[in-house]
Amino acid sequence: MYSLARPFLFGFDAERAHGLGLFSLEAAYRSGLGSLLAKPPRPMPVKVLGLTFPNPVGLAAGLDKNGAHIDALLALGFGFVEVGTVTPLPQPGNPRPRMFRLPQHEAVINRMGFNNEGVDALVQNVERAKRKTGLLGINIGKNKDTPNEDAAADYLLCLRRVYAVADYVTVNISSPNTAGLRELQEEQALRRLVGTLRDEQEKLAGQHGKRVPVLVKIAPDLSDNDIDAAGRVLGDLQVDGVVATNTTISREGVEESRRALEAGGLSGAPLMSRATTVLRMLRTRLPDNIPLVGVGGILHGADAATKQAAGASLVQLYTGLIYRGPALISECVDALRRRKEAPSRGTLPPE
Repeated sequence: MYSLARPFLFGFDAERAHGLGLFSLEAAYRSGLGSLLAKPPRPMPVKVLGLTFPNPVGLAAGLDKNGAHIDALLALGFGFVEVGTVTPLPQPGNPRPRMFRLPQHEAVINRMGFNNEGVDALVQNVERAKRKTGLLGINIGKNKDTPNEDAAADYLLCLRRVYAVADYVTVNISSPNTAGLRELQEEQALRRLVGTLRDEQEKLAGQHGKRVPVLVKIAPDLSDNDIDAAGRVLGDLQVDGVVATNTTISREGVEESRRALEAGGLSGAPLMSRATTVLRMLRTRLPDNIPLVGVGGILHGADAATKQAAGASLVQLYTGLIYRGPALISECVDALRRRKEAPSRGTLPPE
């Protein structure tokens, strides 16, 4: 079905196609025709973060920023869906155009800039969702106009607002599209921010009678020394998990594209190698009890298996869904199932 729809969608500007795709998905779901879009995978339950996921393949943040299509997305067969990034106050994001396809490279460049309707609107959408299958992650950030020295207040506000309705929360300090945001990954800034959020997490656990895992999402563009530092900080603070990685500001592999000079984060196939390298490095630097979510460049089932071999307990898709459609979900679940059933065949990707 998607192979028929893709040429139509690719005829539009990337952001307009994004909106049209979500509208069509929601319409199909509400009319009971969602089964025509994809055959959901057979269950493959995994226990990670103290939660049981129907399968280890999820949707990365950014596709459904306001949590307006949770049920329709879960119905495609995802084991979990991560919505956001959401900020305390609504903000329009960066000027359009701000999303660009690179079809010859199966890639996307975006500089959306945390465009969203604000955390209150997202929570209302989540509360309306039925969530019959799969788990929900909520990705939180800071408003563009909030200086880094005050960033903790934005993250704390979002954490408090989403805590009761999220299965897990991801702290986004790695988007390249909010000026200065990645400075929060520097060792001392990271220790202060994550330490503050960990303290609040424990308070909220007592107030709500449940402990919601908090993960941190990092960039693929960190130096080896920065990855070492991040591993130390996140390990010391015993975060619940790490999402590796966000988009990249590198243009390696797409230099000849006419879109290569567009500002923003690059996702898709060209990100696969670097994101997996960072994932592998983090696995060697973090305690075994801190799980990793592998994201970046998954276009085929074999890519998901490679992420798992490099240390990921869960994987996420986004750009691959744009190029391959919902069939990619089952393909990835099946690849991970085969690897689980024949672990001796799984090998770490080459350094």
